[in-house]
Amino acid sequence: MGENYKNPILTVDVIIRYKGGIVLIKRNVEPIGWALPGGHVEYGETVENAAIREAIEETGLNVRLDRQFHVYSAKDRHPTEHRVTIVFVAEATGEIKASSDADEAEVFSEGKLPKNIVFDHKLILIDYFNDAY
Repeated sequence: MGENYKNPILTVDVIIRYKGGIVLIKRNVEPIGWALPGGHVEYGETVENAAIREAIEETGLNVRLDRQFHVYSAKDRHPTEHRVTIVFVAEATGEIKASSDADEAEVFSEGKLPKNIVFDHKLILIDYFNDAY
């Protein structure tokens, strides 16, 4: 392995179905733009619990995970480091309210996604909308 060995960072993202659309957050940290709710998996935490925690922290919604969607692992999917994300699909209830590292949280339909989607989240959404969900 050697002393320069590094593991990729594990993250989760959540495609939240809510009120006929998908919830995206507007990030207030770099890179600024619209993204799926998500974040780092903490040591000792399951990926499922991380997805639920991140969704609640960033949107204020109560989420129920329906399924694991895909894993995205391209080394350039994040601008500063190699991050692997496990994407989940979830249903949500409650009132949407942005918090944590999100300035806004809004519901978007497939045909009306915002232009400034960061990371590879546009690709993830294209895959999702092309899936037979």
